[in-house]
Amino acid sequence: MINLADLTPYILCSICKGYFIDATTITECLHTFCKSCIVRHFYYSNRCPKCNIVVHQTQPLYNIRLDRQLQDIVYKLVVNLEEREKKQMHDFYKERGLEVPKPAVPQPVPVSRGRPRKVLGSVFRIPPELDISILLEFIGANEGTGNFKPLEKKFVRVSGEATIGHVEKFLRRKMDLDPTCQVDIICGDHLLEHYQTLREIRQAIGESAVQDGLLVLHYGLVVSPLPVA
Repeated sequence: MINLADLTPYILCSICKGYFIDATTITECLHTFCKSCIVRHFYYSNRCPKCNIVVHQTQPLYNIRLDRQLQDIVYKLVVNLEEREKKQMHDFYKERGLEVPKPAVPQPVPVSRGRPRKVLGSVFRIPPELDISILLEFIGANEGTGNFKPLEKKFVRVSGEATIGHVEKFLRRKMDLDPTCQVDIICGDHLLEHYQTLREIRQAIGESAVQDGLLVLHYGLVVSPLPVA
């Protein structure tokens, strides 16, 4: 007989401190977390929360995979965990008047010769139309206009057809900017216009605008002083 306490460190998520639910592994370092925990973590960081390795410069969700075998082991070791999780999910959807999702049907794995491999299912697929990754760097605001915090998540993947006007709207919404605040967006030495698309900018400015595959945009804020009565 094996004591569950001896195995607990290997089946606990280091983020939520609970047993793995939808165990999801980072392919770069093979550390595993609950799916919902690691996805939320990657909203604000591109590093593994356990070893701090950079998972992906712009889209860390590319490099995570569901580990169904490990999850099956957890459910077998921890009595009633699977039943409790299913009931919580069922109650969550029912309370909100939503249709309860049906369990995913496992896809057959092609039989191949040689040593069997552990199959990790893909968690996310990024649409091909999101073809440009941008890095938004805050260069500050004019003095005496208050404290503006830069974006927590400065890596964004968007369509090349998006314009600077779209980027400005994104910044205004995320930073909750007042309409009187002017947003200047710069690439290299060029002050960009609202109508310019990201694809046009990348083609026009060339490799000097790109860093590690990212289109680098700097943004600054100018707030007009209030008129003195």
